[in-house]
Amino acid sequence: MPAAIPKRLFIFGLGYTARVIADRASARGWEVISTGSEGTLSFEDEGNVRLALADADHVLSSVPPGKEGRGEPLDPVLERYGDALKGLALSYLSSTGVYGDTGGAWADESAPVGTGRRTARAEADGEWLKLGARVYRLPGIYGPGRSALDRVLEGRAHRIALPPQVFSRVHVADIASGVIAGLEGPAGAYNLADDLPCSQNSLVEEACRLLRQPLPPMQSVEEARLSAMARGFYAENRRIANGKAKRVLGWRLRFPTYREGLRALSATTSPTVASAAPAIASSDQR
Repeated sequence: MPAAIPKRLFIFGLGYTARVIADRASARGWEVISTGSEGTLSFEDEGNVRLALADADHVLSSVPPGKEGRGEPLDPVLERYGDALKGLALSYLSSTGVYGDTGGAWADESAPVGTGRRTARAEADGEWLKLGARVYRLPGIYGPGRSALDRVLEGRAHRIALPPQVFSRVHVADIASGVIAGLEGPAGAYNLADDLPCSQNSLVEEACRLLRQPLPPMQSVEEARLSAMARGFYAENRRIANGKAKRVLGWRLRFPTYREGLRALSATTSPTVASAAPAIASSDQR
């Protein structure tokens, strides 16, 4: 009996999250072709990219939209290869930033989009939905080498005095399982977030507890000297509902809250004492 031909997954932008998805797909027998600095093809190699797309069973894009006001294309992938994507099975990694500030209220996939600071992301999100893609709206992403544990150890963690502020987040492994579940699922928007939105302070405090490190001081936004990007992060306050992905895709979280996620990461993290003053913080978002 001849061996089954593996399915082919084409990935635009083999970055932090997409690499975990690629590894999960490969473990399931998919052949993965990708663009990006560590990918198998150059994004600009149009001839070979189009050939690979023609043979792909599914296409995933993790490429963010262009920066507003700089004359960059709304979505580089759609700008260059949109015509080759029509009729293909598609997935797109978007952001829960499309919901803007909800004042701490829950946002599911029916919530309005395009009212926040990420209008370009909201427009790109909508264009992929028009193509019939599975659009995964992601909150703050954390995982190996990119978590509150790392920021604490590097002296970059902050506690900000904004009592009502809450955020959602998700472990990169759970993003991968959601996207893999969606390969055979219906098109549409899906929030992939964990079950427990919380303040950034709670996250930092749990990381310090696990690492047996002292808590950073509580500061105002001004005292923390946050970057413009980090200030934008704190300007929005929302909780992300994940019920649709669970119901429709059968998605199950390996790390249902940040506590399980940080505990698993801490098992491979050695505490050290920071030797330098804390640097300006960056947000959890990417």
